[in-house]
Amino acid sequence: MTPVEPDAVIAALDYEFLFRALESLDVWLTGLFDGAPLLVALGIALALGLRHASDPDHLVAVTSLVAVEDRGPRDATRLGVWWGLGHAITLVLLGLPLIAFKSSLPPLLENGAEKAVGVVIVLLALRVIWKWARGHYRAGHHAHAGAPRDVPPDESHRHLRRGAEPRHGHHRVRTPRGAFGIGLLHGLAGTGAVVVLLLAALPTRLEAALSLAVFAPMTILSMAACTTVFAWVLTRPLIEPVYRSVLIPALGLFGLTFGLWYVGV
Repeated sequence: MTPVEPDAVIAALDYEFLFRALESLDVWLTGLFDGAPLLVALGIALALGLRHASDPDHLVAVTSLVAVEDRGPRDATRLGVWWGLGHAITLVLLGLPLIAFKSSLPPLLENGAEKAVGVVIVLLALRVIWKWARGHYRAGHHAHAGAPRDVPPDESHRHLRRGAEPRHGHHRVRTPRGAFGIGLLHGLAGTGAVVVLLLAALPTRLEAALSLAVFAPMTILSMAACTTVFAWVLTRPLIEPVYRSVLIPALGLFGLTFGLWYVGV
């Protein structure tokens, strides 16, 4: 039996199908811009922003944001807001000059951003796998050594830790600063940059600027909602054991292959 080379396996992977349905939806929505009155254009921009977090590259980034940071949906929401804020800032900084000068994004910048996003996805996926491989991480509610034994569950807390002993280290796997940085980079690539180009092509600069002012905040809302839902589902009592033992490494491996494909390896 001929051994299978890892490079051949990666080359055979094609995640383009993950983008096709969403790209078709975006094409249909942006096609409605033609001749649309201002209020309709703003409604389309709102819909595009709310849908934006469902891009495959964004969903892969979500797994890195919450895969091993199990402080619950509230903290996942905070990370999602920072991720979306970085993304929105880049979209605004990118979109305003394009609107003002009615220009397009330089191909070198767009291609470079796509490659950089792929590299970041690979690095994040490797970190997820590495964190999981170090041992079984527990994230149940608990009190620390020295705390009263009768501490009620709602006064205890949860975070990543190795083992079940009260004495353990605290692992801040993903910080707001890191989520913000990922968002800044992500705003340069993918469908976000494409939508900004489409908004910039609207008939008047005022209409384009107002549409961008609607689209950018909606991406923050959609990304915060996405991380919240993801964290809430994965921390349910019935799902969390499977998540910790099977889904974390599976998501890490998927992110690794997706990132390599995104880079163009």
